[in-house]
Amino acid sequence: MSHYKHHVFFCQNRREAPEACCANHDAAAMRDYCKGRVKALGLAGPGKVRVNQAGCLDRCEEGPVIVVYPEAVWYTYVDKADIDEIVEEHLVNGRVVERLRI
Repeated sequence: MSHYKHHVFFCQNRREAPEACCANHDAAAMRDYCKGRVKALGLAGPGKVRVNQAGCLDRCEEGPVIVVYPEAVWYTYVDKADIDEIVEEHLVNGRVVERLRI
């Protein structure tokens, strides 16, 4: 059994221009936003949800990227509204957000 119901990893990798990387899409700020939403909703902690940063997840051209385990669902996002949708639909309701799925 997993220590967390959902473990969310935000790629934070930075590459030299002109190569694509998640850091060029405010990945750190989006991770912080997601972490704040998870805490505000009372979803954080053992047996619940953990939001972490990750190094390169090797999907730079599809970035920015998030992966949610244990389901191994890969997402991309554009803004906070996308993060809100992932939190509400996937982390709260257990439904994959197909429009953001990679």
